[in-house]
Amino acid sequence: MRTPEDIWAAADLPTRRLAGLALNPSTPVELLLRLLADAPLAVGMVLCRDRVLPDAVVDAVIDHPDAYTRSFFARNPHADPRTRARLLKDPDWFVRGHLAQGPRAAGPVGVPPLPDDAVVYMITTYEDEHLGGPFYAQISAGLREAMPTHPVAKVRLWGTGSWGSLPAETQAALLADPDAEVRERAARNARKEDPAWVESVLPPHSCHGRTYALLHQALSRAVVDSVLTAPAGPGDRSMIAGNPSLPPDVVALLAGDPDPDVRRVTARRRDLQPAERRALVEDPDPAVRRTIAGHPDLDPEERAALAADTDPDVRLSVSVHPAWSERERSAIDYQVSQNGDFGFHHCSATPRDTGAVRRDALSGHPLLRRAAARERALPPDLVALLAADDDLGVRVLLAQNHPNPPAGLLLRCFLEYTGDEREHLLTRPGFPSEGLAVHADDADPAVRRLAARDPGTAPHTVERLTRDPDPAVRAAFARHPNLPGPRLTQLLDDEELVHHAAANPALAVSAIRALVTSSLPLR
Repeated sequence: MRTPEDIWAAADLPTRRLAGLALNPSTPVELLLRLLADAPLAVGMVLCRDRVLPDAVVDAVIDHPDAYTRSFFARNPHADPRTRARLLKDPDWFVRGHLAQGPRAAGPVGVPPLPDDAVVYMITTYEDEHLGGPFYAQISAGLREAMPTHPVAKVRLWGTGSWGSLPAETQAALLADPDAEVRERAARNARKEDPAWVESVLPPHSCHGRTYALLHQALSRAVVDSVLTAPAGPGDRSMIAGNPSLPPDVVALLAGDPDPDVRRVTARRRDLQPAERRALVEDPDPAVRRTIAGHPDLDPEERAALAADTDPDVRLSVSVHPAWSERERSAIDYQVSQNGDFGFHHCSATPRDTGAVRRDALSGHPLLRRAAARERALPPDLVALLAADDDLGVRVLLAQNHPNPPAGLLLRCFLEYTGDEREHLLTRPGFPSEGLAVHADDADPAVRRLAARDPGTAPHTVERLTRDPDPAVRAAFARHPNLPGPRLTQLLDDEELVHHAAANPALAVSAIRALVTSSLPLR
């Protein structure tokens, strides 16, 4: 089957012109319906996948005879999930599969979940091959939490997947579930907590199954000893070093392992004895000391030793330890880089304590203020405080993560930050549009593109930037409504920019109608 990329690559200039008209907000509904019915597949793809559709067009898409066309709408990120769910019982597996796969997320935030009843229907009726990883991303947090106790057996079956985090009573209920398949899956998960069973099925050679078992499953003493004396691969000891089932004497042994990678993993354990912890604080490898610097049980002497470490990264790591007072923290010689990537962070299922967040926000340490800036529920006074912070990371993290960041902060961050997920700032609610024309001559193409968002950008500037050296700038200004008519007409026959020019809302409806009717067969 042809991929969307194949379909678009095969589209000629007239087809790409029609695809642009399909995106044009000035195109009347009756012409959108005409494009849906009669235009080439590439036009239907763009129409159904890349914009919000009027209700009448949605109805026509749902009833369209072509499965390809319906499948494009199944993955439309602009459509309300409840609207996409109208394809839930589509007769074609191709459409159902694309609905389960969901839209391609354009940024780090992901896609909104499908309605819970639609997800339950899919779990109980769809082929398992359609319900892969992308489908899970479309399940609401509430339904995920309810799955282990859901009244529908097949949903409870999915709920067993979070076995390790389930309360004991929920695990017991699943082990005694009235449904045989749920009981069997629960028993299979429980077996992974039985060291003897893990030992019986542990692959003797290096592979994904062995790696997973050594990292996460309950290990018998025989398995642990075999890893210590005759490992199947060079990474076996570092794999078991973080396993919570290790006996204390092995933890002590690994804390002094000659391999620094093993010691570094061991340093992350929360069950270290004081002597083991002390040895890791004094480890010759700075990477090990950097890791142990975050251990919550460090005593004052250990923290003091790490705060005076010769390695600057060790000092930085221990400087954010929660046991310090602000006065003590300020005495540590640490440096925080302004370089780095400051992007969107997914919320934890457990909200942070509001008092701890406030302490971080008021701290003199930029890394703690950055941690506070990622929180969604910051009160207005902390939002205002962090928006004016002198640390770039604090400001950008607030702009990337707060549900309603100040408009001025968004623009400032876009102008100052050039790391990963910079473009995500443009999608945040409240990003300004007025006054951006002043950036039309900026050396940074991404900043020049901002002027395309300003409805007041002068026509001569818009026309000039359709000839910009940067292709993304040219495309953005080909869509600007202030583009002079002669240049817009010229671009409707431009091999590169026709798709963008045809989407320009300045096109008169009469011109759109003429382009559609002249390009499609008579009906």
